[in-house]
Amino acid sequence: MLTPIIAAVVSLIAGLFVGKAVFAKNTQKLEEEAIAKASDIVKTAELQAETIKKDRVLEAKEKFLKLRSEFEDDSNRKKQILIQNEQKLKERERQIQQSMDQAKQTMDQTKRLEADLASQKQSLTSKEDNLRKKTEEAEKKQLQAEEMLASQVAQLEKIAGLSAADAKQQLIDALRGEAETKASSMIKNAIEEAKLTATKEAKKVVIETIQRTAAENAIENCVSVFNIESDDVKGKIIGREGRNIRALEAATGVEFIVDDTPEAIIISGFDPVRREIARLSLHRLVQDGRIHPARIEEVVAKTKKNIDDEIVEIGERTVIDLGIHGLHPELIKMIGRMRFRSSYGQNLLQHSREVAKLCATMAAELGLNAKLAKRAGLLHDIGKVWHEEAELPHAILGMQLAEKYKENAEVCNAIGAHHDEIEMTSMISPIIQVCDAISGSRPGARREMMESYMRRLKELEELAVGFSGVQKCYAIQAGRELRVLVDAENVSDEKASMISYDISQKIEKEMQYPGQIKVTVIREMRAVNYAK
Repeated sequence: MLTPIIAAVVSLIAGLFVGKAVFAKNTQKLEEEAIAKASDIVKTAELQAETIKKDRVLEAKEKFLKLRSEFEDDSNRKKQILIQNEQKLKERERQIQQSMDQAKQTMDQTKRLEADLASQKQSLTSKEDNLRKKTEEAEKKQLQAEEMLASQVAQLEKIAGLSAADAKQQLIDALRGEAETKASSMIKNAIEEAKLTATKEAKKVVIETIQRTAAENAIENCVSVFNIESDDVKGKIIGREGRNIRALEAATGVEFIVDDTPEAIIISGFDPVRREIARLSLHRLVQDGRIHPARIEEVVAKTKKNIDDEIVEIGERTVIDLGIHGLHPELIKMIGRMRFRSSYGQNLLQHSREVAKLCATMAAELGLNAKLAKRAGLLHDIGKVWHEEAELPHAILGMQLAEKYKENAEVCNAIGAHHDEIEMTSMISPIIQVCDAISGSRPGARREMMESYMRRLKELEELAVGFSGVQKCYAIQAGRELRVLVDAENVSDEKASMISYDISQKIEKEMQYPGQIKVTVIREMRAVNYAK
């Protein structure tokens, strides 16, 4: 029993000795490795320290060189300033020396002048004595002469039977009459010569102004032609039983004439804005291919908005071209609207641009404010394009609009006075009036019947709009037909017939017109719902 135990103990003791030996060996190995690592770390640290030391030395040297360079630059700059100051000091000393020399010379001259003055004073004293003596002698002679004159006058009065005062008055009256006669003749000649010169100069200014302003003569008409690629499109435009063309005419207020004219549709209407809206709308509908009443109304509405934007763009482009700045946006919009209006057949925007250029040239020739004259010339007819109805002459309305939008007082007066509705208060006003007449009197620029023709069409439309239940009214076919759109909910078929009759009777009583006018009342009932 004891033998295995003893063997086990002996084995345990032997294992302990072997483990201790192995542990000691491993420990010695670890110590050697640690010593080697420590030695490497020390060497690395020494190398890094040496590198850092070298870097610090280099930095110190660079800093030293930089400071030395700055010190030398500063020293050189101060030395240069010192040299400059020394030069200035020397220059100042030289100037002072020159001043002293000049002062010395001046003192010498002063002494010489004092000596001369003393001698002159003595001479003057002697001359005064001589003069006093001569004056006394002259006074004595004058007294003697007066006594002789008085005695002669007394003898003349005794001989002539007139006193000296009466003779003097007669002489004055005679000379005055002669002078008045000569003066009247001279004044008359001067006035005639001034009139002749003024007339020549005025003609010269007007002729030079007209020659320097180049403008085209163009007359607006009341018809637009819309070209189409083929006559097959005409059927689409007319629509089933003419519903498309009726919708177009109702939405735009113009007449579409679809006849045998090859590849063309005539758009008739006196309002250029309506004709342009109709032309553009028809162009878009033909391009799109979808032509029906709902689409027509949608396209016409969009076209009207686009025309409004185009009007603003035309106004802005016009004022930029003419070099006019600071106009109110509403005035710019009115200027753009002139493009679609006419005056006696002459395009209103073209006429206003021409008047503006003429005014600027004439004002410059006369030495007046050319920019102000150009501004007034461009705005002189804005009363014709005001969108609201007003019972005022266009010149007065234009003046009120200019005042509303804070225009210059001279510009406002020129606008209001260019047709003599108000008194002219500035030199620009007659220039506007003259240039307006020049622009309108160019050969072929205007057609006098156009204004009265357009006025008659407007009066025709306004007459029909006054009836109850009437929504819109359009004069078409050059005023030979009046189309009236009524409210279907408030106007029955019987009442529509009565409205047509009443309008025709009122036209017969109140208007003068050639031929006959066809009155067409249109009552259209629509039922609209939406599927959601």
